[in-house]
Amino acid sequence: MAALTEREILELFRKTGAILEGHFLLSSGLHSPKYVQCARLLQHPALAERVCRALAARAAALGPIDVVVGPALGGVIVAHELARALGVRGMFAEREAGKMTLRRGFEIVPSERVLVAEDVVTTGRSSLEVAELVTALGGTVVGAACLVDRRLGGELPFSLVSLVKLAIEAFPPEECPLCRQGLPYTKPGSRPQ
Repeated sequence: MAALTEREILELFRKTGAILEGHFLLSSGLHSPKYVQCARLLQHPALAERVCRALAARAAALGPIDVVVGPALGGVIVAHELARALGVRGMFAEREAGKMTLRRGFEIVPSERVLVAEDVVTTGRSSLEVAELVTALGGTVVGAACLVDRRLGGELPFSLVSLVKLAIEAFPPEECPLCRQGLPYTKPGSRPQ
């Protein structure tokens, strides 16, 4: 199967209704006029497999990978499909008492090379939390992979590969022009505020 171009990937997001417009409260606490709801694309197993296979091809450049770990909830399907494409174990981290942890019998063997998987990266906070967990368990973070990188700056302490980079504005609540217009926001993300 031929590699997906960025244009083809964006078209898949549009066709599945994954790019939303309005006024959104992101899980990072920032406000944005656009939201990328990857679940709308990932609900189609064939598309999930296709985009994650393309992402796995990019992630392979990070070197050998033993395990893929994504944060619940947005990274669960991405981690699973990346792991399948890479032929490695896939698991997810969950918040327990506000802190990322591995449950359900998941474990990292010391010195395993771990890829952190996400659907969308806005600030990188969830990726950093998973990376800290992996490191605390003795694993080595080789990098992170996401479907959509919407960061407007800010570096991560590891490499990040993505299928697409979207420059979507995001504002602290006190600077949000949509709030100033009195437009109500919706909170579509999975992380409690």
